Amino acid sequence: MHDLIHYAAPGFLLLMAVEAIVDTVMRRDLYEIKDTLASLTMGVGNLLTNLLAKAIQFSVFTLLHRFAMFHIGYQWWAWALVFFADDFTYYWYHRISHESRFFWASHVVHHSSQRYNLSTALRQTWTGNFVSFLFWVWMPIAGFPPAMIMTIGAVSLLYQFWIHTELVRGIGLFELFLNSPSHHRVHHASNPKYIDRNHGGTLIVWDRFFGTYEAEDPAEPPRFGLTKKIDTYNPVRIAFHEWADIWRDVGRAPGWRNKILYIFGNPGWSHEARDAGQKPSIAKIDHGTSTTKHDFAAVARVNACIDLRRYENEPR
Repeated sequence: MHDLIHYAAPGFLLLMAVEAIVDTVMRRDLYEIKDTLASLTMGVGNLLTNLLAKAIQFSVFTLLHRFAMFHIGYQWWAWALVFFADDFTYYWYHRISHESRFFWASHVVHHSSQRYNLSTALRQTWTGNFVSFLFWVWMPIAGFPPAMIMTIGAVSLLYQFWIHTELVRGIGLFELFLNSPSHHRVHHASNPKYIDRNHGGTLIVWDRFFGTYEAEDPAEPPRFGLTKKIDTYNPVRIAFHEWADIWRDVGRAPGWRNKILYIFGNPGWSHEARDAGQKPSIAKIDHGTSTTKHDFAAVARVNACIDLRRYENEPR
C-alpha cells in the first residue's frame, strides 16, 4: 500500500522553508545548517528503511487479521474508533520508548538535536520501525483492517510534524485535549522537570490521565536535546550510537541478569550504580494537575532510574 508520508514529503520541505524564512526575519536562530542537514539525512534514511519495514508490518498485520475476533469494516464509526485505538497505543509505545533502553536506542535519534524546528520532526530512526509495530499487533487481531491501521498511523505522524516549532506559542483551549507545540517542546526538553513528560501523539489526554503531563513553564524555557549531547552531525553515528553503547555495556556486564537489564532496562541503569546503592537526585517533582496516585507512580519511576538520564550516553 502507498505511504502517505512519502506524498507529504514535499509539503514538509515547503513548510520548513517558510519557517526558516520567518526565522531569518525574526532572528530567532532556530536553524543551523549542519544540524538541519543531519535531520534531513536521517529523514531520508527513515523513508528508505520504511520501504522494507512497512512491507513487513503490512504482511504481519494481514496474517493476524485472518484470526480477527471481530470484522470491523470502513464505516465512519470504525474510523473514529481506530483513531482513539491508535492514539492510545502510540502513547504507550512512545512512553515505553523512553523507559526501556531497547526501544530508546532507536527513539534517541529523534531527541538528539539541540534545535527545535520542523526539520527536527524529520530526524527519525533507521531501526525502530522494524520493531515498533509490535505495539500495534493487537489491532488487526481485534478486527481493524491492516490498511486502516497503517493509514491512521500515517495521519498521526502527519499531525505531529507541525508541532515541532518554537514559532507557535499556544493553541488556546485546544491544548486541553490536543498535543501542541507547547506540549511537545516540553517532551523534547532536557530540563529535569520536563524529562519523560507529554508522550501523546495527536491527543494529550492520555498524559493527563496517566500522570505524565507537564505544562510548559514560561519561567523555565526548554533546553532541547539530550542531557549529555552526542556532539556529532554524522548520520551514521546519530543512528547507531546507542546501539553501540548497548553492545559495549552488555559485553562488559557480569552475569546474564545484568546483560538483559542493559538491553531492556531503564536507559539510565547501570550495575555499578546499583551495587553502590546510588539513587537519582531531583530538584523538584511537580506534576501539575496529576493526582496524588500519579505523583507516587512518577516518583517510583524516577527512583527506578540510576540517573536523571535523558539518557545519558555516558561511559558506565
